[in-house]
Amino acid sequence: MTTVYTFVPSPNHVYPDHPERPARLELLKPKLSSFNATLLDSKPASRDQVSLVHDPKLVSTLEKICHEEAPGIIDYAPTYITQFSFEDALLAAGGVIACSRAVINGDAKNAFAIVRPPGHHAEPDKAMGFCIFNNIAVAARDALANGMQRVMVIDYDAHHGNGTQAAVLDDEHIAFLSAHQWGIYPGTGTTMDAPHAKKRIVNVPLPAYAGDKVYEQTADKIFKPFVESFKPQMIFISVGFDAHWNDPITSLGLSTEGYFMLAKKVVSLAEEYCNGKIVFVLEGGYDPVNVSNGAEATFDALTNSKRENDANDLSPHKEPDCEPRIEEIRKWHGFS
Repeated sequence: MTTVYTFVPSPNHVYPDHPERPARLELLKPKLSSFNATLLDSKPASRDQVSLVHDPKLVSTLEKICHEEAPGIIDYAPTYITQFSFEDALLAAGGVIACSRAVINGDAKNAFAIVRPPGHHAEPDKAMGFCIFNNIAVAARDALANGMQRVMVIDYDAHHGNGTQAAVLDDEHIAFLSAHQWGIYPGTGTTMDAPHAKKRIVNVPLPAYAGDKVYEQTADKIFKPFVESFKPQMIFISVGFDAHWNDPITSLGLSTEGYFMLAKKVVSLAEEYCNGKIVFVLEGGYDPVNVSNGAEATFDALTNSKRENDANDLSPHKEPDCEPRIEEIRKWHGFS
């Protein structure tokens, strides 16, 4: 079996001077054919599929305002819409579903959905944070509807995946973990969130400049026992390349090799616990070089390819000591 991917660049979903723009993918696009992966066609998610997560009233309202009131800003992030954004958002969600179903059906070993607009901030009843529909939550629910009984989302975008957490907060069939920079948008994701769902809803708020070392500790000491505890049949990864140290709107410390390390570790966990079933989903990342290099590193991990391109972009910042924070989180969830 091979690695598959979908590519939904949504060139008409664009707003002047906005960081979430089609140009994010301009350096990655010409590289895609060189990876050892097969392109899947994407088709739009249905309204019923999107409504597995979102209130149908939200879906109809977004359709109406995109078609009748766009372009405009609909959330203070700022989240924008154009007259094409509703269809683009359905296609982005559909691209993640296509990857997920290919993995579930055994037509692919693993997958990477490279889609925009992103999704992990979109809550069941509102679009927010540059996100229209919550692509990864929709695909996780679709996976449950297609035979899976326990699935998991691990989010290492720089921002807390508040929308995904809200979508699965009381769903015992879906576990969620977010490792994110504390103190930035959307201001959620504390260690002690969701006390009713310890071990299933896990937040890892990290200080500025947390980088490769801290993320490796987080993967070994939190990701691993999280997966061991829940025993998912499939893992979804919200990967945002905005945790790179020189992203223009965040202040974390990952390098390209740090992204490769993380991808290798979660792919290994999927191989150990879910017969390799793993789907990566693009979220943020606002420097086209970082997105291109990070996606290449992710494909290298998915395809078990030798690293040919060392971006040589280690963070110049000293990393903070996060061991006390990691131990606090382990203790709160009973992972110690």
